Amino acid sequence: MQTNGHSQDTKRIARNTILLYLRMFLTMGVSLYTSRVILAALGVDDFGIYNVVGGIVGMFSVISGSISAAISRFITFELGKNNLSRLKVIFSSAVIIQLFFSLLIIILAESIGLWFLNCKMNIAADKLYAANWVFQCSIISFVLNLINVPYNASIIAHEKMSAFAYISVIEVCLKLAIASVLLYVQSDRLIVYSVSLLIVMLVIRVIYIVYCRRHFQECGLEFRLDRSVLKALFSFSGWNFIGASSAVLRDQGVNIIINIFFGVAVNAARGIATQVLSAVTQFVQSFMMALNPQITKSYAAGDTDYMFFIAKKGAKFSFYILLLVTLPIYLRTDYVLNLWLGVVPPYTVVFTKLILIFILTESVSSPLVTIMLATGRIRNYQLVVGGLQMANFPVSYILFKSGFPPQAAFLTSIFISVGCLLARLVMLRSMVGLNVRDYTSHVIINVIVVAVIAFVPSYGISACLPDDFVGFALTSVCSMISTSVVIYVAGCDRGEKRYITEKIFSVLKAGK
Repeated sequence: MQTNGHSQDTKRIARNTILLYLRMFLTMGVSLYTSRVILAALGVDDFGIYNVVGGIVGMFSVISGSISAAISRFITFELGKNNLSRLKVIFSSAVIIQLFFSLLIIILAESIGLWFLNCKMNIAADKLYAANWVFQCSIISFVLNLINVPYNASIIAHEKMSAFAYISVIEVCLKLAIASVLLYVQSDRLIVYSVSLLIVMLVIRVIYIVYCRRHFQECGLEFRLDRSVLKALFSFSGWNFIGASSAVLRDQGVNIIINIFFGVAVNAARGIATQVLSAVTQFVQSFMMALNPQITKSYAAGDTDYMFFIAKKGAKFSFYILLLVTLPIYLRTDYVLNLWLGVVPPYTVVFTKLILIFILTESVSSPLVTIMLATGRIRNYQLVVGGLQMANFPVSYILFKSGFPPQAAFLTSIFISVGCLLARLVMLRSMVGLNVRDYTSHVIINVIVVAVIAFVPSYGISACLPDDFVGFALTSVCSMISTSVVIYVAGCDRGEKRYITEKIFSVLKAGK
């Protein structure tokens, strides 16, 4: 039973979710169009170079990723406890720490990273000059993002999602302008594109900082470090380093060994599949961005019952949202990619199909990760789950060395993702008293049953329709309708059905 306070929290989640979805539809539409234009302007090889060179810089996020997660967790946690004085200390300490890590990453990137780019990467000699421009711009962009972490964490912790919505409109408009102009550029387009994106990044980060300093008391920077805060941040981030390392090796590390074994054209295919992943995951990220602060704040307030309640709902409906979107794309991947890109690099179709399956498996784990971070007790969790995720890199390398095709890396990530989900359940049972049987029956088994039942009629309908726009449109409509029915009948409990029915009737009444 939800109290009045919980009812207000739920309404806030719903309001923020709507704002974030409006933001998502705009940014996703522009981003998909922009990707088509950029691929046409750069060509397959330059597009692949941009993705893999950015991946080298991304490898250094193993250093900063763990402390960034710690900053987000501690800001949200202290806000949940209404401790403004400590919140100010944490924010100031976080900014100074990020400045230190920025300097460290610049030193490493300009030495080890620069050597690896010019001596080890599979890039044509006549493209190395442009690749070095991309590298330098990627370093600066990475540092800007790093410094901005405490500010973004404050916006999310305060649940001011409208800020993300409005600033994102500015960002996508600027990126659309770059894509529109790039086709008419006569000089090296890869260099122009990299520098232009860096300028956009700088403008957007300044806007975020100005917004936070004007709206949140804790964001007034004071150059002081608190020993207890540093100890707490580094203790948390020290163990979280394992998780950050595993994620970087799975994504950027595998992208680099794909380059070594298969070249930049396959990197381009992976880059496109990753953009599909980014577009699709916005559907669930918008939902979870509104939900995550409530999970952390509930734990901080000692209300674990409500924490488990919204975590289970979040896991189920994250999966359902993704299933509605991904199923039509999965069934008509060839047509969607040809319509979107015009020219589709080899392996793009199979990469896209596998990455859609991967994100479905990951969506069920997302609230569990938030619960884990909320506790702050992550040593054993990261040793087990982080260790499993880290296996993506060596297993993929061994498979490539043995002659397996590049899609083997995606299959590996899917199997390891399932293993990580099972490990999370077992670990969180002892950490926070998670009822594994309840979570398994109400979430995992539930979403598997829904996915299987929804796939059968959607596949049958798709197989009977032509491979053109009409066929894709009918497949999408029929798939979404049949999947929605399955979700309602087989995926929702009595309370969820009643809530959905009430909302439908209220909308219908408002429309009369």
